Amino acid sequence: MALLDLIVSATFRNEAAGRVVVFPMGRSKRGYVVRSASEEQKIRSFLKMFYFAHFSILLLGYLLASEWSRELSYALGRPAEHLFRTAGISLGIYSLVVGIPYWLLWRSYKKAFLSFISPQDEVFVGKPVRRPALIALAVGLIAVAILFFLGAVYLVRAK
Repeated sequence: MALLDLIVSATFRNEAAGRVVVFPMGRSKRGYVVRSASEEQKIRSFLKMFYFAHFSILLLGYLLASEWSRELSYALGRPAEHLFRTAGISLGIYSLVVGIPYWLLWRSYKKAFLSFISPQDEVFVGKPVRRPALIALAVGLIAVAILFFLGAVYLVRAK
C-alpha cells in the first residue's frame, strides 16, 4: 500500500488557492481545487482503486500472456530458432490480453473523472512536479529490464 500511497500523493499539490489535485493521465497542466477534506479522501480512495486495477491488469495480463505465448511457441516448434516469431506471438497475445481490459478501465476512469470535478474549479498549475523517488524507481526498473534482456540474449546464444 505504500507504493499506492506514494503514487496517489504525487497527484496532489498545495497551491495558493487551496489543495489542488492534478490528474496525471488527463491534461497535465490543468488541476482542480479540492474544496474539502472529505472530497480529497474520496478522490484519494478512487485513485488508489484505479491504480490497483491498473497494476493488476498489467501484472496479471503479463503472466497470463507469457504463459499462453510460451505454450503456443512451443507448439509451433522450437522457439529459440524463431526468435522474431516468438516475440511477435508474445506481443500479439499481450496486446489482446492487456489491451482490451486496460481500454475498458481507461473508459471507466474518464467517466468517473467527471463525477469528482467541476469545470468552475479548474485552475492552471503549470509544469507537473517531478518526484525524485518515482524517477529513481523508474530508472531502477528500466535497468532491471535491460539486465533481464541481456541475460536472455546470452542464454539463447549459449545454446
